[in-house]
Amino acid sequence: MAPTKAPDSSRRSDRSRRAIHDAALALVVEVGYGKTTIEGIAARAGVGKQTIYRWWPSKAAVLLEAFTDLGDRAAEAAGEVHGLPDTGDLAADLKRVLRATVDELNDPAIEAPTRALTAEGIVDPKLGAEFTEKLLDPQLQFYVTRLRAAQEAGQLRADIDPRIALELLIAPLTHRWLLRTLPLTHAYADAVVDYALRGLSADD
Repeated sequence: MAPTKAPDSSRRSDRSRRAIHDAALALVVEVGYGKTTIEGIAARAGVGKQTIYRWWPSKAAVLLEAFTDLGDRAAEAAGEVHGLPDTGDLAADLKRVLRATVDELNDPAIEAPTRALTAEGIVDPKLGAEFTEKLLDPQLQFYVTRLRAAQEAGQLRADIDPRIALELLIAPLTHRWLLRTLPLTHAYADAVVDYALRGLSADD
């Protein structure tokens, strides 16, 4: 008789963690962050709520990890090379990226957790710092790298600070999306790039 193989606890933990991630993301989209609870996530994932509390201190922490993991999985599945495109045409590259950002922010699967984490990060400084460190700063660094390349190519003034310059590109989208002042569209993203570059271009 063949010996009984012991269960792989690490594999079971990975499955449970993924189920919890998926449950948290789904519930935030379906019922909103305010109505999402640890109990609800546990029931949806098919685990005990103590399992969640053993790994995370709050539902916000669950959502942050789930959202981070979602982005990593999407990039891996797409074989995505991290960084902004660099075709030599700065305006076209930035428009491509901002259009993709518009599409993401208009996608309920991305919009709901992003809004929840943004709002929670305002009242929870620790979560806000973690959200910035894990999700925002890496993305912002891509812009810095691309803008510095444009500086080296003589497409932007040598004296600009790329960290400030990138805010001229992403802050308008964030403002319109966060406050819902007007629709977030590709045309708006293109206009933001045009407006920003006219002020940053090395040409007179």
